Amino acid sequence: MATAYIGIGSNVNRDENIRAGLKAIRPLGTSMQVSSIYESKAYGFDGDNFYNLTVRLETSLDAETLNGKLRQIEQQYGRLRDVPRFSSRTLDLDLLLYDELVRHDVVLDIPRADILGCAFVLRPLAEIAGQLQHPETGITINSLWDKFDSSQQPTWVVEFDTGLNT
Repeated sequence: MATAYIGIGSNVNRDENIRAGLKAIRPLGTSMQVSSIYESKAYGFDGDNFYNLTVRLETSLDAETLNGKLRQIEQQYGRLRDVPRFSSRTLDLDLLLYDELVRHDVVLDIPRADILGCAFVLRPLAEIAGQLQHPETGITINSLWDKFDSSQQPTWVVEFDTGLNT
């Protein structure tokens, strides 16, 4: 079994799409742990606020297969790929970390650069994987968050029923 960390985000029908994404991810592994939900302003464009969170998942799927399944789920919930990088999202599922894997090619980008550059990725990851070391920097996720200047990218926790208990 491998440990994967998946970033989830949405700013279009975000309550419904976050819940749907969580339910769709659940069968891909076991021992799913979910961070708090963080709200933030749209990053890189003018748009509705996003909800973001991180999921820790124990999975028997290899990284490529898991990433492919995440792309299928995004597509199922209306994610468009032929739009600018910084735009609204029905459902954004990013494989952030997969064990200690470091791989940057056309199929996989692990660890995701957004870990080091985006508060809405780093903060929920720090919540559930704070003691984990970033596979490239060797610095713990908590230390990365402690050093991160989040003043330009504020995030705040929101009350949210994930619907996973139903």
